Amino acid sequence: LIADNHFGVREVVWMALRPEIDKNVEQSIEILSSWTKSENENIRRFTTESTRPRGVWCKHIERLKKNPKIALPILENLKSDKSKYVQDSVGNWLNDASKSEPNFVIELCEKWKNELPTQETEKIIKRALGTINKK
Repeated sequence: LIADNHFGVREVVWMALRPEIDKNVEQSIEILSSWTKSENENIRRFTTESTRPRGVWCKHIERLKKNPKIALPILENLKSDKSKYVQDSVGNWLNDASKSEPNFVIELCEKWKNELPTQETEKIIKRALGTINKK
């Protein structure tokens, strides 16, 4: 279902699984990080949408708000994803994290910019720093 062609189906699935992810954050990240290598962009996007610290229309994952580093196995694998759909999701994930842990996001974006200055990474960084740059 996470690869379904219908956007609504995919959204309902990650919202339904999110409470379980919240209960088992580390184990979930470990499983989801392997999915970041999928050829299907919907599956790759699922890994970030389902773990967003401040998910839209759902309860926040407090552990990820306080310690977003936990999700680095997912984020690092997607830092230069070719899919705009995935790029937007990674950027949104980091923008969420910037509201409680701005230094983590700033440092990670600087690291990525120096390590991998691709167009894809630049797009993610721009979205990730959206809230920080408004201040």
